[in-house]
Amino acid sequence: MIIRRFAALLVSFGLLVALSSLAQADMVYHRGNPGDPETLDPQKTSTIVESDILLDMYEGLVTYDAKANVVPGVAASWTVSPDGTVYTFKLRPDAKWSNGAPVTAQDFVFSFRRLMDPATTAPYANVLYTLKNGEAVNKGKAKVEDLGVKAVDDHTLEITLESSTPYFIAQLAHQTGLPVYPPGVQKFGKDFVRPENSVTNGAFQLKEFVPNDHLTLVKNPNFHDAANVKLDTEIFYPMEDRSAAVRRFQAGEIDAYNDVPADQIKYIKATFKDEFKLAPFLGTYYFCINTRKKPFDDVRVRQALSMVIDREFLADEIWGGTMLPAYSFVPPGTGNYGDPATVTWKDMSPIDREEKAKALLKEAGYGEGGKKLTVQIRYNTSENHKNTSVALADMWKTIGVETTFINTDIKTHYALLRDKGDYDVARAGWIADYSDPQNFLFLGESSNVGLNYSSYSNPEYDALMQQAAKEGNLEARAKILYDAETILMHDQPVLALLFYSSKNLVSRKVEGWETNVLDRHLARYISIKP
Repeated sequence: MIIRRFAALLVSFGLLVALSSLAQADMVYHRGNPGDPETLDPQKTSTIVESDILLDMYEGLVTYDAKANVVPGVAASWTVSPDGTVYTFKLRPDAKWSNGAPVTAQDFVFSFRRLMDPATTAPYANVLYTLKNGEAVNKGKAKVEDLGVKAVDDHTLEITLESSTPYFIAQLAHQTGLPVYPPGVQKFGKDFVRPENSVTNGAFQLKEFVPNDHLTLVKNPNFHDAANVKLDTEIFYPMEDRSAAVRRFQAGEIDAYNDVPADQIKYIKATFKDEFKLAPFLGTYYFCINTRKKPFDDVRVRQALSMVIDREFLADEIWGGTMLPAYSFVPPGTGNYGDPATVTWKDMSPIDREEKAKALLKEAGYGEGGKKLTVQIRYNTSENHKNTSVALADMWKTIGVETTFINTDIKTHYALLRDKGDYDVARAGWIADYSDPQNFLFLGESSNVGLNYSSYSNPEYDALMQQAAKEGNLEARAKILYDAETILMHDQPVLALLFYSSKNLVSRKVEGWETNVLDRHLARYISIKP
C-alpha cells in the first residue's frame, strides 16, 4: 500500500512538473514570408515583405488593430486645426524604446526629417509629401529643418500639412511613419538595423537575422502594451516557393503563410478547409512597361499589348478564381472615390480587340509587313507569376509578338525596378497603404522616382494629381482623380490585370488572426494554442 501511494505521488508530481514546464514554454509563432527583407530600415522600406516585419518591430503615432482599423499608437490622442492642416499629437507617457529610454516627440521629428532628407534616398518618401515642405525637402529645395514637423515638448508633436488631407492619419500607419531610435542611427549609421544594435519601440525586437533562412523577433518587455502581447517569439521564414510553403504548412512547420499556388486552389480548399482564408484585398496586380525604352515609349505598342490580354482567363484559369479582372488601376470600392476610370475598349469583343491591337502595332511599324516585336518579361520567383507571364506570352503571340522570360528573387527584382535597371515588361503589384485613390494613382507621377517603375511622364497627369492634392472638397477631388486615371488608362504605362484577394493559410492553432482588406496581421494580437 505504501509503495502504491508513493508511486501515485511520483506520477502526480511528474504530471505537475510536466504541466509547469508546458506553462513556462515559450509561445512561438512560425510565420512564412514570401521572401527576405531587402532592408529593416523603416525609412528605406518599400515592400510588403518588409512591412509585415517592421510593423511588429516598431510603432508609429498610429497603428492597426486586428481588423486593420487605424487606432492610436504612440499618440494617445490628437487634435486638428479648423482648416485641417495642423495636427497636434499627445504622446503616451509610457511609450518606451526596447532599451528603456522614453519615446519622445523629438524622435519623430528626427525620423520624419531623415525620411525626407535626400541623402537617405528613401524610395517611399513621397508617400508623405503631404507634410509641409515635404517634397521641397526631399528634392533638395529646402532644408530638413523646414519640414512641417515640430516637437512642442517631449510629449507633444505638431505636424503641419501642405493642405487638408483626408487620409493623413491612415498614412501615418504605414511603415514610413515608423520612428527610429536617433542615438542608434547616429552611432551605428546603416548598421543600426543589425540585431546587436537594434533598438525598437514596438511589440517585438530583433534577435537574429540569417538571410535566406530565418528572422527571429522576441517580445519587447518595454512595449507599453506588453502585458497584452501573448507571443514570446515570432520567426519569419523566407519562402518564395509557394508550393514548398504549402507543404511546410501541411507538415506543421509553419503556422501561417500569406499566399498559395493559384493552380492548386481546388486542392487547397478541399484539404485545408477553414484554414484557407480567402478574402477581399485592396490591391492591383499589374505589369509595368519601361516607357524609357523603344518601342515601349510608343503608346500604340503599350495599348496593343494590353488589349489582347484576356483578364477573365487569367482570373479564372491561372489564378483559380481568387482574383478579379482589372480594367482600371484603382480597385472598385476604394474610399473617397466613385467608380474608377476604365480602358475605353473594356466592352469590345476579344476578336475586335485583337484586330485593333494588330492595327495599332502596324501603325507603329510592327507585325504584318513590319518589324517583329520581341518582349522580355521579368518576374519574381513564384509559380503564380510564372504562369501569368507564360499566359501573357501566349496571348501576345496572336498579334505576332515573341516573348522571353527572366526570373529573379524578390529582392533583386524590385531593386532593379526601383533603381531603373534595364527591362521591357515586369511584374509588379500594389497593395493599398490606405483606402484612397491617390495611393494608387501617385504611382504614375513623374516625381515618384522610386515607385514609378515605368518611368511614366505626362505633364497633364502630373498637373491633375497636384490639383487634386490641393482640393479640399472630396467630390471635386474625386472628379479630378478620375480624370487623371482616365489619362493613365489611355497611356497604359501599367497593364492592370487583376484585383487581389488575400490568400492566407492559417493554422487552427492561431488565435486572434482576422481577415481584413489590407491583409495586415500584427503579431501583438496573435496567440498560439498548444
